Amino acid sequence: MSDTLRHLAELVGFDTTSGGSNLALLAHVEALLDQHGVPHARQLDPTGTRGNLVARIGPAVEGGGVLAAHTDCVPVQGQPWTSDPFTVTARDERLIGRGVTDMKGFLASALAQLPAMVAAPLHRPILLLLTYDEELGTVGAPAAVELLLSTQPRPAAAIVGEPSLLQPVTAHKGVRAFTTIVEGVDGHSSQPQHASNALVAAARIATHIDALARRHREAAADPSFDPPYTTFNVATLHAGQAINIVPRRAELTWEYRPVPADDSDDLVAEVERYATEVVLEDLRATTGQGTVTFRADAAARALAPETDGPAEALVRRLTGSTTPASSVPFATDGGHLQAAGISTVVCGPGSIEQAHRPDEWIATAQLAACDAMLANLVGELSG
Repeated sequence: MSDTLRHLAELVGFDTTSGGSNLALLAHVEALLDQHGVPHARQLDPTGTRGNLVARIGPAVEGGGVLAAHTDCVPVQGQPWTSDPFTVTARDERLIGRGVTDMKGFLASALAQLPAMVAAPLHRPILLLLTYDEELGTVGAPAAVELLLSTQPRPAAAIVGEPSLLQPVTAHKGVRAFTTIVEGVDGHSSQPQHASNALVAAARIATHIDALARRHREAAADPSFDPPYTTFNVATLHAGQAINIVPRRAELTWEYRPVPADDSDDLVAEVERYATEVVLEDLRATTGQGTVTFRADAAARALAPETDGPAEALVRRLTGSTTPASSVPFATDGGHLQAAGISTVVCGPGSIEQAHRPDEWIATAQLAACDAMLANLVGELSG
């Protein structure tokens, strides 16, 4: 347990707020891997400031287990912390610091088990998968999964160590976020026949999205979730300069969070069809000019329940849990692993109730239980 606490303090000390660099943390982990002779591969994002990491402990054979963790954390600005968020503080069997629950606690436990993993007679490998910018919409995960499958034998199961109080989570919604940009033609408000109003066009698209939301709300397709349907959010609309100018440009941001059955491109395609076939035609009616473009800002895949899923069965053997598997409304990197054909479960220490809050904390008992789970994994893959 002391090794886990030491690793947690070191990991929290790296400010890996989403959108910033995580390379110092990756270098720290790589140095630990090098000390134990563990092969690893790093993959940089297009900016060269963030990266994914894959490492393998054990033989290069199929059937191993993946331990997946994102390295980023959410910002602390504007939150009333009572201690330095990037220094772990112990209070009453709790450890306080940004990311202790979401999700550096799980990674610290994995690193603490590294010497035992290396020393064990593993018959199947343990694969470590670290990603960047999960909090921005699982940005690094698709490339990380490609790196995993291109450099390692195919694993049998993946454990995503997001906080679940070490109970199996077998389903979660996805997240799809977009910016829709409308370009029209500005003009004097007394002469609208010589202009193309981008704000009106964007508002019509927003209204169509709201109609989609109502349709899915009434369908209530998946009672395992709360709420039991795909949700939509029209978030921001920026347009206009003055009361007497027809708006030339409008930017609309929106998202939907699909239940697994709705997790495809069909919903955004429906919005795009309405925008191009109906709204754009009207936008161009007066001037013959206008465009509507869609930019995908985030795409987190949903996680669907697996019948007799190997990953769920694995964590039940490791933890002894008999609690029914649950569904959660937040997204993880796990959907991308499952989409690549790897059986996946979410199971990690701490509670999501403590994540993203000021004075984020994790119980020391949860870390001890995670240590035990990962020690059991070493035994499972050695047998």
